[in-house]
Amino acid sequence: MKNLFLCLLLLLFMGSSHSLYKDEEQERDRITLLPGQPTNVGFSQYSGYVTVNDESGRALFYWLVEVPFAKGIIHQSKPLVLWLNGGPGCSSLAYGAAEEIGPFFIHPDGKTLYINPYSWNNLANLLFLDSPAGVGFSYTNTTSDLYTAGDKKTAEDAYTFLVNWIERFPQYKHRDFYIAGESYAGHYVPQLSQLIYERNKGIKNPVINFKGFLVGNAVIDDYHDFVGTFEYWWTHGLISDSTFKFLQKTCDSVSLQHPSNDCTKALDVAQWEMGNIDRYSIYTSPCNNSSSLKTNLRGHYVSVSNNLNHQRMSRAYDPCTERYSETYFNLPEVQKALHANITGINYPWKTCSDIVGNNWGDSPVSMLPIYQELIAAGLRIWVFSGDADSVVPVTATRYSIDALKLPTITNWYPWYDNGKVGGWSQVYKGLTLVTVTGAGHEVPLHRPQQAFTLFRSFLEDKPMPYSG
Repeated sequence: MKNLFLCLLLLLFMGSSHSLYKDEEQERDRITLLPGQPTNVGFSQYSGYVTVNDESGRALFYWLVEVPFAKGIIHQSKPLVLWLNGGPGCSSLAYGAAEEIGPFFIHPDGKTLYINPYSWNNLANLLFLDSPAGVGFSYTNTTSDLYTAGDKKTAEDAYTFLVNWIERFPQYKHRDFYIAGESYAGHYVPQLSQLIYERNKGIKNPVINFKGFLVGNAVIDDYHDFVGTFEYWWTHGLISDSTFKFLQKTCDSVSLQHPSNDCTKALDVAQWEMGNIDRYSIYTSPCNNSSSLKTNLRGHYVSVSNNLNHQRMSRAYDPCTERYSETYFNLPEVQKALHANITGINYPWKTCSDIVGNNWGDSPVSMLPIYQELIAAGLRIWVFSGDADSVVPVTATRYSIDALKLPTITNWYPWYDNGKVGGWSQVYKGLTLVTVTGAGHEVPLHRPQQAFTLFRSFLEDKPMPYSG
């Protein structure tokens, strides 16, 4: 009996010490106060690194923003949502967190922050991840990793991150979990979703309690993206009739990854005809009229200006927020507060990594087979699209979804926000499509209130509102 009692005490001590260790890990990652942050924000924040590969020294950077205390009467029941930006090679801090769905936006001085009233953390705990290694604050000790990134490794590392992160934050074990993202995250999100779904098979009560995903202006299928993008350019008066026909003839059946010389020429003509517009939001002004941007059709960013990396933004916001992000996240005091750049990288923080993006490896031509698998599994899948984006336009998304040949549950209808049409929606068996009128590539940036309504409907698994 004495030995049994001692064993029980030992087990109790080991369990409590393990819990204490996890608490210590969390506390090390707790953000006390970000420089320039408004006071009394009423929610907890954590950020730091999770190692995903010991051998090569790959570690991914995260920022967790929890639900406000005042809204958290049932705080423990609020879901966890992982947000991923695309590129590939672009930071989720730069876009998702700092100018779309995060709690703070950056003032033009690049030093102070202000509250985003439509932050998605009012509805869920948000986990922003810089992925893959080499993007944002995420790093690797093996230089070759920067030149060999691709879809498969990105999904595997993100999965390893989640498993290890949840061990550090065990309060999120078994919590309802969703993945959201935009643009080239149209690859990241379904691929990671598939990985989690398949590895959860046979587990009665999985630690990662995956429920579904939400993607916006997403790269889904090369062929249909081509067809829909050219059609969007032509129907919105961005290119001539002859260029539209030239694109259809030379690019229609060519993979985006390996365009022919004739296809490249046609794309160059189309870029010239479009002129100096913000292709991510065709009805709004770019940040710098003297700069230009060339993009390919997969949502990759290819800079042709030394002055500005990427043009973006909307009529409701200052079109230069990326510049403020680059100023803010390069401040030593900000990096210290975020527990970032602990290895002292010898290059400045950037919104997107040209090295990672320009050397991207494997990239399947279609995500449709994954959609089919996960729809059959009964997971919640929503796809949304800002209809003022010419890079991954609404027509491309509609062609891709149509290719799934899903039965329609609720036909195309206008949805409302505050008495006004916020966009249109169609509910299929296993998938919901939502458009957001007037929004560009980053829907929550251009139409924050409508995006908030969209996110709430997704979480509640309810159709978009039929009336204001």
